[in-house]
Amino acid sequence: MTSMDESDKELLNEIQWTFPLVTRPFDAIAEKFNTTPELIKERLNQLKEIGVLRQLSAIFDTRKLGYTSSLVAMEIEDDKLEYVASQINRHPGVSHNYERDHQFNLWFTLAVPPGADLKDELEKFNVLPGIKKVRMLPTLQLFKIGVKLDMVDDKKHKVAPTEEKKEVKNIKFEPTEDDKNFIRELQKDMEIIDEPFVKAAKNLGITEEELFKKMKYYEEIGVMRRFAAILRHRQVGFTANGMIVWKVPEDRISKVGETLGSFPQVSHCYERPTYADWPYNVFSMIHCKTHDEANEMAKTIQDQIHVDDYKILFSSREFKKTRVEYFVESSFSLEEKVPAS
Repeated sequence: MTSMDESDKELLNEIQWTFPLVTRPFDAIAEKFNTTPELIKERLNQLKEIGVLRQLSAIFDTRKLGYTSSLVAMEIEDDKLEYVASQINRHPGVSHNYERDHQFNLWFTLAVPPGADLKDELEKFNVLPGIKKVRMLPTLQLFKIGVKLDMVDDKKHKVAPTEEKKEVKNIKFEPTEDDKNFIRELQKDMEIIDEPFVKAAKNLGITEEELFKKMKYYEEIGVMRRFAAILRHRQVGFTANGMIVWKVPEDRISKVGETLGSFPQVSHCYERPTYADWPYNVFSMIHCKTHDEANEMAKTIQDQIHVDDYKILFSSREFKKTRVEYFVESSFSLEEKVPAS
């Protein structure tokens, strides 16, 4: 656990969800915290240096951009797990890759750009040794996506479905080359300087006013989920990252998913397909500091949604955690030589 004072934690709580889209954002944040912009910038730079603050950037919606993605579960022979994980990590569309404590011991997300076939990309991994089973688990219904780690211990939310879902305009988005350039620029990590948006506007050949207007429009139609800080979970003490999987009766899936999505402690919630050897159809992610805390939270949630059959799969190793870089050409290849069995 990296040492931070209470003001750091308050600051991180604030900018994980809302970041001022103005010329001098650190002035606006400083005013809110009754301090100086210099101090805000200094603290954020220090939080970057110690590895707590990963990135300040726009967070885009993969599906709205025309990308196809899926969660993938694999059962891998134990002695091949690290090698297979390292090869899967080479794929530019793999953003998260974890070992989890289950028969299906490798879980990763794979996203491919418009025009690419997800199954074809996944099949490229078939040559790797030690893979016993593969289960594609694409999103059938999205109930929630948005990580916010509650940094302030004495301000813990009650474990209850209290959040309202953010409404976005249902407009089909087909990105033009200008849109792609804009997205490439805004997904970059922002510099912590007085006027950080000037460079992006200049690179795009537009005014800052036009930049902010387009960002706000993207947010309205759900292309950009938000502009915000992204933290490194483990460095701030959230080491018990639990994927709670629920076996929900078919006629209750939508209702249970919506309720789960309204718990502030749940960062992601989806309906996914089932298989003969995988009966769980609703997935929800929680981020806690201990396994005991996560188990207690799952039980509290269970008491409110009344679903008896569930499991928590904890991530025991993080092989990769990054952001998908959208509209950036990257080639993918496995290593030439596969190690002998």
